[in-house]
Amino acid sequence: MRQTAPIVRVPELGALLMTTRDDIFSCEKNTAVFSSWQPDGLMTKLMGTNMMRRDGAEHQHQRKQMFPAVSPPTVRDYWRSKFASYAVQLLDDLEAGMTVDLISEYAMPLSANALRELTGLLCLTPREMDEVSQAMIDGCANYAGDPGIETRCHSATARIDQSIDDMLAKPDGNPSSDILNVLVRAGQQLEHIRANLKLVISGGQNEPRDAIAGCIWALLTHPEQGALVATGDASWAQVFDEYVRWISPIGMSPRRINSDYDWQGITLRENERLFLMFNSANRDEGAFDHPEQFDIQRTTAKAVAFGAGPHFCAGAAVSRTLIADVALPMFFERFPNTRVAGEVPFGGWAFRGPLAMPVTLA
Repeated sequence: MRQTAPIVRVPELGALLMTTRDDIFSCEKNTAVFSSWQPDGLMTKLMGTNMMRRDGAEHQHQRKQMFPAVSPPTVRDYWRSKFASYAVQLLDDLEAGMTVDLISEYAMPLSANALRELTGLLCLTPREMDEVSQAMIDGCANYAGDPGIETRCHSATARIDQSIDDMLAKPDGNPSSDILNVLVRAGQQLEHIRANLKLVISGGQNEPRDAIAGCIWALLTHPEQGALVATGDASWAQVFDEYVRWISPIGMSPRRINSDYDWQGITLRENERLFLMFNSANRDEGAFDHPEQFDIQRTTAKAVAFGAGPHFCAGAAVSRTLIADVALPMFFERFPNTRVAGEVPFGGWAFRGPLAMPVTLA
């Protein structure tokens, strides 16, 4: 598509796909045309209107209200030590010689515990956090209208609403930096708090979970890249940046065409749906040399793994710290000679990652 039809209508999706890095980088910033406001979108219908589905001043206002909870200084000074304590607990339960599914035994619970702390919804177990996140993701990608998927999504959103109510009912003697408390102190309306916490959960569990497991898999299957980190010739941050370019855990983001608009010789029609294909942009031959290769020493400045415009992922600093500063170095310090012990299938389109990851720890 990038070479022959970089913008293409797909009738089966009822949407256009935008596939090149430069088109996406330019158009995502033009929110007057490529709007995040999608009143008829699945996310809005199922989860409420969150800040990712708003543009302009409304979006910026709600983003500013959340920022104290996810700012780089807060992540560094407050969240990092909490994330590390969970990593220690999980690694202490593992031993060299064990063959385990690294997703269920490390990546999933570490990501879920980090998200429980970050959101303030400590009444959810790690397994529940993972389940409600997946149910909402499935619901937002349910373009075929499967009623079972929709029902599970509704159950998940109801569970989150109840958890918010439960946490708000508890007296809090110490002001916390979690998102729930930060938004309450900022005076955000409860319906917006509910929608924004669902947004955080829908993307804040699967992406770090998949990237933790995926980064480890990438290093185990590309030992020459892992050796660069071991010798100090590359950093864990470079591993993270290259993996999220190479695999794109967040594969695409939808937009609504706000008014008729001509771009690259194609007329985009008002109210058409368009998908910004980040997974394609991050492997664009016009932006990266040998983009199909996993190369942690490459320059990833042109990657759009977290978006490119005003909707750049608000949780990027959280994800980077959890994965590059905590999950990866702590795992390989404990089990430097781990090897893959079976097939590692990948799945997903809007969100992509390993579905299982058997390893033998060493």
